[in-house]
Amino acid sequence: MANSNSILLFNKPFGILCQFSGNMKNLSHYINEKDFYPAGRLDKDSEGLLLLTNNGKLQHQISHPKFDKEKTYLVQVEGKVTEEAIWQLRKGVRLKDGLTKPAKVKITEHPDWLWRRVPPIRMRKNIPTSWIELKITEGKNRQVRRMTAAVGFPTLRLIRTRIGDWKLGDIALGKYERF
Repeated sequence: MANSNSILLFNKPFGILCQFSGNMKNLSHYINEKDFYPAGRLDKDSEGLLLLTNNGKLQHQISHPKFDKEKTYLVQVEGKVTEEAIWQLRKGVRLKDGLTKPAKVKITEHPDWLWRRVPPIRMRKNIPTSWIELKITEGKNRQVRRMTAAVGFPTLRLIRTRIGDWKLGDIALGKYERF
């Protein structure tokens, strides 16, 4: 029997919906725990850390924007990212639903620990890709993808590695650990 504050840290693969029902591949294909629900979302095209809990109050504290829970993403973008784009992301980006809060952003390298994505991203022969680490406290719909596109660098791959103090660590793709 799970205690009232159990959390599952799940490494969500690409193409999986953050729900337990429906005709598309979803969490029920990976998690066989009763009364656990996602604390926040990670869209079907994104990978990495998803938190699930069996505690409604904790779920609210993790997912509600008013708690400013910082989320960290590794983002592969199309093109050689510029300092100007990084500066724009750091100051906030105007999207159709308003200005985003400033993000913490840095250019990084392809992480050597990262698994291969299935299917692989679309690569263009004459267009390089870049990697950035981006930290935000908001959670607007597809926010990171919209932010990078707004500064001229569309997201090709998006991996969440951290939510607050919870880290993806070395959890294997498609597996979860109880915290």
